[in-house]
Amino acid sequence: MLTFPNAKINLGLNVISRRPDGYHNIETVMMPVPSFDILEVVESRSGADALHCSGRPVNCPMEKNLVYKALLKMRTRYEIPPVEIYLCKQTPDGAGLGGGSADAAFMLRLLNDLFRCGAGKEILAAMAAQLGADCPFFIHNRPMFCSGTGTDMVPFDLRLPAGSWIVLVKPGVSVPTAEAYAGLTPTEPQHSLREVLSLPADRWQGLLVNDFEPTVIGRHPVIGQIKKALLEAGAYYSSMSGSGSAVFGLFSHEVSPLDVKHLEGLGCYLIRKIS
Repeated sequence: MLTFPNAKINLGLNVISRRPDGYHNIETVMMPVPSFDILEVVESRSGADALHCSGRPVNCPMEKNLVYKALLKMRTRYEIPPVEIYLCKQTPDGAGLGGGSADAAFMLRLLNDLFRCGAGKEILAAMAAQLGADCPFFIHNRPMFCSGTGTDMVPFDLRLPAGSWIVLVKPGVSVPTAEAYAGLTPTEPQHSLREVLSLPADRWQGLLVNDFEPTVIGRHPVIGQIKKALLEAGAYYSSMSGSGSAVFGLFSHEVSPLDVKHLEGLGCYLIRKIS
């Protein structure tokens, strides 16, 4: 069985407080975007699990890969035979796009369908939450308002301007989550995330903020350069996604490579229509 795990972006990301367990309370709206990995699972002929990776490098052994961890998680509740897993990575890691989390969540969904386990979204989301904070989002895979550690999710009625396009840019740097949190001081947001997103999209810039940006851009100025370049190209909103390092721009018109030619040298980019 074949599936195509997509990426996500964050519209606003407020780090509100540090929790007693060492994690942080956040608020953000996540939305799916069309950047895809390729994931296939077939029953193993050898009688043993195997993971075959291609595309972008995956620098971890099978036992630490989130896709394999998702398989083990499903086996705690359901009988899943040995499988061969084929993962073609196209969404970059260390980018704030949820690539690994999407692979894990889509693995849960795929196994559920392939072996007819009968798990509903609530069960799958609960298992996904044990794999990573972003993983439950990809079970729902629609715009969601996320709070707590990011795993408390409710559907969000997000309305982008009709005919919106996205430009995703991944610079040649990655940002570990621990690095993004270093030096960041949690604080209550100046503007309600829900209220800002209810405004016309051309008013979001400056009001809809990602609290990680000041620290991360201070360490990696290229991220700020990309954001500026996207706004100069006519994006109605641009931001770093998650804890970085990818940056996105939202446009109310069709975008061609010629429109963002000045991004060359700053990173690799992807252009897609999203509404």
